[in-house]
Amino acid sequence: EVVLPSQIGTILRARRKARRLAQAALAEQLGISQARFSYLEAHPEALTVGRLLQLGRLLGIELVLRNKAGPPPEPEW
Repeated sequence: EVVLPSQIGTILRARRKARRLAQAALAEQLGISQARFSYLEAHPEALTVGRLLQLGRLLGIELVLRNKAGPPPEPEW
């Protein structure tokens, strides 16, 4: 369970290193500079949802959103 943006950066960095991928290689696939990639890895709160999904696909990470355990939410309508 991820509760802090910094946890996202840690997960992404660990996965990238486990797959032996350089920042520059992933940055190229994302169409950004290595410096920007480094910044995003260190400051994951700056990632857009689209970029996070794209990066997840490249790293083989699935992003799952689910309801927390407890009573079901009230209908919105």
